[in-house]
Amino acid sequence: MTRSLLFVTGTRADFGKLEPLAIAARDAGFKVSFFVTGMHMLDRYGMTRHEVHRLPGIDAADFLNQRAGDPQDMVLAKTVTGFSDFVAEHRPDLVVVHGDRVEALACALVAAMRYIRSAHIEGGEVSGTIDEIFRHCNTKLATCHFVSSETAKARVMALGEPPESIHAIGSPELDVHGQPSGVTLAEVKARYAIPFDDYGIVVFHPVVSETETIGDQAAALFNSLEQSGRNFVLINPNNDPGSDAIFAVLDKLPEARFRRLPSMRFAYFSELMRNASAMVGNSSAGVREAPFLGIPSLDIGTRQTNRAVAPSLHSCAADDRAAIARFLAGEWGKTYPRHTAFGEGRAADRFVAVLRDEGFWMQPLQKAFRDIG
Repeated sequence: MTRSLLFVTGTRADFGKLEPLAIAARDAGFKVSFFVTGMHMLDRYGMTRHEVHRLPGIDAADFLNQRAGDPQDMVLAKTVTGFSDFVAEHRPDLVVVHGDRVEALACALVAAMRYIRSAHIEGGEVSGTIDEIFRHCNTKLATCHFVSSETAKARVMALGEPPESIHAIGSPELDVHGQPSGVTLAEVKARYAIPFDDYGIVVFHPVVSETETIGDQAAALFNSLEQSGRNFVLINPNNDPGSDAIFAVLDKLPEARFRRLPSMRFAYFSELMRNASAMVGNSSAGVREAPFLGIPSLDIGTRQTNRAVAPSLHSCAADDRAAIARFLAGEWGKTYPRHTAFGEGRAADRFVAVLRDEGFWMQPLQKAFRDIG
């Protein structure tokens, strides 16, 4: 019997993490498909659903779960309804969700209520926003867990999950960053019309609990970056509440200094990062991928609070102009040894090894809280 795996993706970021796992599972003989929703379906963010549909040998189904300005509770409700209808018809053997997004929460909830086996990727991590709450909710809803580190495994166990259901495989996106991207920097610059030879990357997302101040934070950050005299490739923020206030700031930036993009293909983004002089913002890429690649990064604000520690990683508030200036002056262009706290780039192989074990599929769907010790 060929078992079927259904991956849920709602953003360009989680697709970059799920893609290596999906390809490895496909190549191992599993039937693989994607449920595509969230930001992937919106023009403003590059209509990245097309990236998912390009995967050979993998089916993809689209679901529009939101309109511009929908609150997260409404997005949750719409996704629950759509995903429930979808799995009722297709009934996958395993639903795979990632991280802390509202789409993952909705689909994990449906899988739990319908007693469909589900796997949560990168549980057990902490951050400074409501995203952490979503992540821990997904852990409690999921049947099994593929975490990035032993530290994350310990946190999942602290949530009452049995150790036999938790597999430390590393962060899947590092599988891509750990091998040649397949494209050259010249090809990246040509495809995305990037005119800079020396550049940093900046990504600044909204923080749901700070929507009243996020516009001011963005204004302070980008004013500091503009005053630095450096050039930046700017990736648009995600679609969480507060994004409109950030977009209002981005719309006023000088195009000569900021090359603004709605999204990038993952291999191209990987090559862009490898050659960047620094990374600034509050994306998880700044606290995970950048240290892995040895790129200095400055984490801004609370979105990634307590997420990671690395020699190349610095942090400050968005309005700390002096700290931002010190980072750009002192860290720009430096290189660091590869930081492997989130894995060595072998997550997909480890993921498939677990799926090939028949014992994995025999674990009970009825969960029970497991006290530590």
